[in-house]
Order: sequence, then C-alpha cells, then structure tokens
Amino acid sequence: MKRIINAFFYSLHGLAAAWRDEAAFRQIVLLAVAGIVAACFLPLSATARVLLIGAHGLTLIVELLNSAVEAAIDRIGEERHPLSKKSKDCGSAAQMVMLILVVALWVTALCGGI
Repeated sequence: MKRIINAFFYSLHGLAAAWRDEAAFRQIVLLAVAGIVAACFLPLSATARVLLIGAHGLTLIVELLNSAVEAAIDRIGEERHPLSKKSKDCGSAAQMVMLILVVALWVTALCGGI
C-alpha cells in the first residue's frame, strides 16, 4: 500500500512540475478544459461526447510524455546531437498527430458524423 501511495504523490509532483515548467502543458490543459466543457454542453451523441473527452485526455497524456522525453534528453546534455533532435521531434510529432485527431473528431462530431 505504501508503494501505491508513494506513486500517487510522485504523479502529483509530475503534474505540478509540468504545470510549473511547461508552457505547452498549460496550453494543452486549457484546450482540454475548454473542449471537455464544450463536449458536455453541446447537443452531441453520447458516443461523440465520450470520444471527445477521451481524446482531450489523451492530449494531456501525450504532452506529459513529450515533456518527459525532452527533460531526459536535456538531462543528458545541452549539446546538439542528431539523436536528441530526432527524439524531441518525434515527441512533438506525437502531440501534433494527437491534436489533428482531436480536430478531426470535433469536425466529425459537429457535422453529425458521430
């Protein structure tokens, strides 16, 4: 049980660090809050609502993982290296793909497709 409690507090510390140190995370949180509130109040199907809320939740997860990758790469060293660039670029690309998915889901939901 102690391990579970410790893990919970480590997670809270991670969320606090991301909020404090990562402007992109704060932007994604605000986007997610706005999207989730909109999904709850717009006249959408239950399926659309669940998909939109889930997708916004995934944007937060992807941004946390992207921030973790960036922090680990920066910890290794500040010098430029092709593998460091590739790693950071892939993390950024993951978030871009997720945001494109969110936009596609919103367009589909608002057009009555789901």
